[in-house]
Amino acid sequence: MTDSASSEPKAPGGIRAFIAKHPTASTVTVAAVLFALLAGVAVFAGISVGSASSAVDVTPDEVTVEQRSQPDVTPGSVSVRTCSVDALSTVAAFPSLVGVVTDVASGDVLWDRSAEDASSPAHIVTAFTAAAALQTLGADTRISTKVIDGSQPGVIVLVGGGDPTLATTNASYYRDAPQISELASQAMTRYEELHPGVPITEIVLDSTLWTTADAWDPNWPERERTGGYHSYVTALMVNGDRADPTIAISPRGTDPVKSAGEAFAQAAGLPGVTFSNGAAVGNTVLGEVKSQPVSVLVEQMLNSGDDSIAESLARLVSKKLGFSGAASTLTQAMQGALADAGLADAGSITITDGSGLSPQNQVSPLFAAQFMAQGASGSGAVGTVYGMLPVGGTSGDLYSRFEGDAAAASGNVAAKSGWTNQEHSLAGVVNAKDGTQLAFAFYSIGEGISTDARTAIDNLVAGVYSCGNNLSNY
Repeated sequence: MTDSASSEPKAPGGIRAFIAKHPTASTVTVAAVLFALLAGVAVFAGISVGSASSAVDVTPDEVTVEQRSQPDVTPGSVSVRTCSVDALSTVAAFPSLVGVVTDVASGDVLWDRSAEDASSPAHIVTAFTAAAALQTLGADTRISTKVIDGSQPGVIVLVGGGDPTLATTNASYYRDAPQISELASQAMTRYEELHPGVPITEIVLDSTLWTTADAWDPNWPERERTGGYHSYVTALMVNGDRADPTIAISPRGTDPVKSAGEAFAQAAGLPGVTFSNGAAVGNTVLGEVKSQPVSVLVEQMLNSGDDSIAESLARLVSKKLGFSGAASTLTQAMQGALADAGLADAGSITITDGSGLSPQNQVSPLFAAQFMAQGASGSGAVGTVYGMLPVGGTSGDLYSRFEGDAAAASGNVAAKSGWTNQEHSLAGVVNAKDGTQLAFAFYSIGEGISTDARTAIDNLVAGVYSCGNNLSNY
């Protein structure tokens, strides 16, 4: 019988037996031995090299050490802005929204939605018209309306100089406006001196300072005139052609030039006189009255949104710069005037009227914001305009705005608003809660837009006010 135990293979003895029984320990031990051997070789090699080198004279100058290039300036830390107004910019009240927010001090763009795409800015255009008028015409300039002696006795000429504020009453909506009664009194007195006993039978109405062919832009809705917001654009008119000269919004007529002639005849006591249209051929002045300074007209235009003043000033800028005063010249005239006022990108804008009512006006939100930023930080014509802008919740046509959810920004926003049946817009500067000045421009455009968009813009600006320099672009 074979013994089963004696049939099993015997484990080898010595090192092999130890490894078989203790594999982990053996591995560690072998690694340690190899490390010791390698270390010894390295030491031996080091001694050998050192011994060989000691026989050679090596000086420090012969050692070349490669240096990594270093930046000239250590980069500063980049702040991560975390305050978002995205929820305020995507509300249903906005059919569409383009806009921008920039830091006035640095010019950095903090928030951007198609900021460089030209769009209609609506009545924000009046801020550009104001700067162009101050730059080109001069703040102290006054606009004259004259009466000139006619080509023969019995004829006088009423000459419009582009002043829409010439008034028929001391209670005129236009503050301290020149009075047509004063003009008539001067003219009649001087006429009697020149032509004693010769009655006046004809009054020539001279509105030729610029063409009347484009007195009404075909892009302007007729309801703007009948509703009382906008008059025809003629160089001769009274009361902004209002039916009621004492209030801002009053229906306008269809022939401002004739209405002015009739008002003059009534003031002069000439009920049976006839009228004709033409240009003065003489230079004997019978009477003259002048508007308030351009600076006063600009301030009234900006605070009340008066379209008649805006359109007249734009045409006068065109004339002053050597153009005809026609609407077709306004883009060139405004570009030139604003470039003279320091707006570097003025050549990028398209302006077809002075009021901003036409959708053909094309100005990017970025340009509008840069205009406002220059006004807030500079002087000159643009700085003067900025100082006249309405303040949210406080003055002008922003008096009743920035209420409710937007009330935090009340008193901290200087801006120009725009409104048509297709658009609500606002551009200006907000003095943010953290002390940062931020320029902005927001246009919401869409058919049948409601006044909810105006409230939504106020809320968006209030959000920018709260975020300040922490405003995120997301």
